[in-house]
Amino acid sequence: MRINLTSVYVDDQRAALAFYVDVLGFTKHRDVPIGEDSWLTVVSPEAPDGPELLLEPSGHPAVKPYRDALVEDGIPLAQFAVNDVEAEYERLTGMGVEFTQPPTDIGVSVIAVFDDTCGNLIQLIAEKPA
Repeated sequence: MRINLTSVYVDDQRAALAFYVDVLGFTKHRDVPIGEDSWLTVVSPEAPDGPELLLEPSGHPAVKPYRDALVEDGIPLAQFAVNDVEAEYERLTGMGVEFTQPPTDIGVSVIAVFDDTCGNLIQLIAEKPA
């Protein structure tokens, strides 16, 4: 068993694609029109055949209260691994990304949390060597 696809709910797929590609550095993988929306996925350029992240439309009525509750409680919807949280924090803040939690050493890892401009909080994590 393996993870092939996971998703984040986004308010606007095209704006989300711009943020996830132009700011975060992911690569567009699939863009298949389905009615008014698309099956729109991105992948890490470090693993182009790896798991896909679906930029899923947030139109379902359960999404808004779910995401609002997570954001209100400061809970990230997703977590992305990076080699150096401090470096990503500096790069992303330089591009105008707003962080709700700066780089924080939690013992075994360093984490930070940012607003993806699409309705979600995303956590960055860099695990420390054992």
